[in-house]
Amino acid sequence: MILFAVGIAVTIALHEAGHMLAARAFGMRVRRYFIGFGPTVVSKKVGQTEYGVAALPFGGFCEIAGMTAQDEVTPEEAPHAMVNKPWWQRVVVLAGGIIVNLLLGLAVIYGVALTSGLPNPHADTTPVVGEVLPGGTAQAAGIEVGDRITAVDGQRVATFPQLAQVISQKPGQQVTLTVDGAPVSVTVGPQGTVGVVSAPIKDAVKKYGPVEGISATAEFAGRGLSQTVKGLASLPAKVPGVVASIFGAERADDSPMSVVGASRVGGELASHSIWDGFWLMLASLNFFLALFNLIPLPPLDGGHIAVVLYEKLTRRRTPVDYTKLMPITYVAAGLMLGLGLVTIVADVVNPVQLFN
Repeated sequence: MILFAVGIAVTIALHEAGHMLAARAFGMRVRRYFIGFGPTVVSKKVGQTEYGVAALPFGGFCEIAGMTAQDEVTPEEAPHAMVNKPWWQRVVVLAGGIIVNLLLGLAVIYGVALTSGLPNPHADTTPVVGEVLPGGTAQAAGIEVGDRITAVDGQRVATFPQLAQVISQKPGQQVTLTVDGAPVSVTVGPQGTVGVVSAPIKDAVKKYGPVEGISATAEFAGRGLSQTVKGLASLPAKVPGVVASIFGAERADDSPMSVVGASRVGGELASHSIWDGFWLMLASLNFFLALFNLIPLPPLDGGHIAVVLYEKLTRRRTPVDYTKLMPITYVAAGLMLGLGLVTIVADVVNPVQLFN
């Protein structure tokens, strides 16, 4: 858990470093670079920038002079104020952290591709029976090792987990399995099983060389980013389930998690020596942070980028008055804080568990 938490801290630090390095490249003044929020634990000023660690390790920030027109700057800071720089430089700086998260996620996936290997999307995942448990309904129905199960009551199943999920929803019912193209009637047991175990999937994980690993990384990352977008879109609908889990309801496996929950799951993976899963989860976290920060609402990076683009497209001669955006900022920040608190509580009292 500590190792994964360190990974999260490094991710946050590099995100903020992306803003800082881009700002410096364009001659902007970076006032503060902090990991964490709240009271300062330790800090040191080097040149014009104060570097530090704050008490609450739930994020970080990079304070750049003149990020908005309402940010007071000294006469000495004015030439280095962000608001006085060209619009495209401001967008690059605001997107710096997002770009770093994307690059970090790609680097982690590429490393896994070259070492332990990535899940092979082209492997044959058709449910193949590897073992028939004695006394089960599958044995009574004549199902044998090596049989391929492709459908349940006419519903196609592409993987063994999908087969198990469909069957688990029909305890005590008689279902028709399509086994090697032929219908076989089986009664599902009271626990939602029929007594078969999956055979290992051939070439389920594939290790790549340095060159072919590039395309494999791009393909894997593309699927990961697509799933992240879908996850973000479904996030509001999952919040009630997280709240219910605090009061004893079952916690869904795809439930939103806080840094506490993510660290716990990362710790579970590490304790079972599933290091590829550990690193791929960290890569997924980077993709989530990148896309989440793209949401065009202040105080997120995407919200600030939207303001700069609005100023450019409308050819405003004066910068946007951020005081008029404060109600939106407060609401968005409040919702994010509320979601963070709810998920932290849920991760403490009813955490997502990969292994029982």
